[in-house]
Amino acid sequence: MKPEILEVQAQQLKFIFELKKQSSCSVQMINKTNHHVAFKIKTTNPKKYCVRPNAGVIDPNASCEFSDDAVTMQAPKVAPPDMISKDKFLIQSTVVPEGTEEEDVTSNMFVKADGKIVDEKKLKVILIPPPESPINEPLKLVDSNASREVKDDINTSPAKVAESLEVPSESLEVTRKIEEPVKPKMEESSKRKDAARKIEEHVKPEMEESSKRKDAARKIEEPVKPKMEESSKRKDAERKIEEPSQVYAKRNEEFVQIDNTEELKLAEDVEAIRSKVKELESKLTEAKATILHLTEEKRSVAQEKHFLQGELDLVRSKRHRAQVGFPLLYVFMVGLVSLYLGYLFSCTPN
Repeated sequence: MKPEILEVQAQQLKFIFELKKQSSCSVQMINKTNHHVAFKIKTTNPKKYCVRPNAGVIDPNASCEFSDDAVTMQAPKVAPPDMISKDKFLIQSTVVPEGTEEEDVTSNMFVKADGKIVDEKKLKVILIPPPESPINEPLKLVDSNASREVKDDINTSPAKVAESLEVPSESLEVTRKIEEPVKPKMEESSKRKDAARKIEEHVKPEMEESSKRKDAARKIEEPVKPKMEESSKRKDAERKIEEPSQVYAKRNEEFVQIDNTEELKLAEDVEAIRSKVKELESKLTEAKATILHLTEEKRSVAQEKHFLQGELDLVRSKRHRAQVGFPLLYVFMVGLVSLYLGYLFSCTPN
């Protein structure tokens, strides 16, 4: 016997079956060991059921209770025959080292190899009809018939009750006086009951005929059932084939919508870029005009500079020419000085 690692409180998963409505149930698991235990929940029909979380880690001697929305059955479109589901769930558990987190749990942990202990619990799926389902109508009819019988017993006259109990004459007179205004209503109710019985008598043969017709239809349906099942299987297969095509079509529609939105965004971006380009072009034209104005000023400045440079060269050449040789005043002064010196030398005695 393998040791029990996890104890699952719910041995069966019960879902309230309603067409085109989701149903959910809760699951509670208890770790009966002194170690950390990892678990994983699997199902035979993963498209039909949603389990969250489908894997995790439970602390030693602790319990893990999922909420009412832990296991959810998708909204069914067709009821199974006799309300019996063949779907099953498998809960696998094994001991893991301390510090293991939910993200570390993988399917390889639950492989039975090298004497590793893996505990498995199988849970069946049971479909329960809703409280107001047609399946529960026979019970309501039985309850209504019982209540009618009780009412009929209550509606017995007080005189009969008095006779059965042997009540004195004075009390009988009082009861008769009470009965006098009530008698017409009682007669009316009895007439209504008689009319209802007559109607039931007339309706009984029709009911019997309808039951016979139903039996005949059932007998006719018995050989047709396999064909109906085959046709239903074919329809299911066609639906399964159509589902990816529908999904593909929906995706294409989504892509088309996305393309349209992207095109609109691109058009808006292009218009914004065009406006920016126009602004830049206007700024460029202004910059070109300023550049042309500056170039013209530069040319005029260069011409003025060249003209001034020429004038400076002329002035310099004139100065150079004026400075070539000794000036006349200097020569005249030197002559006077030489004459004066000569005169002095001549006047001095030998």
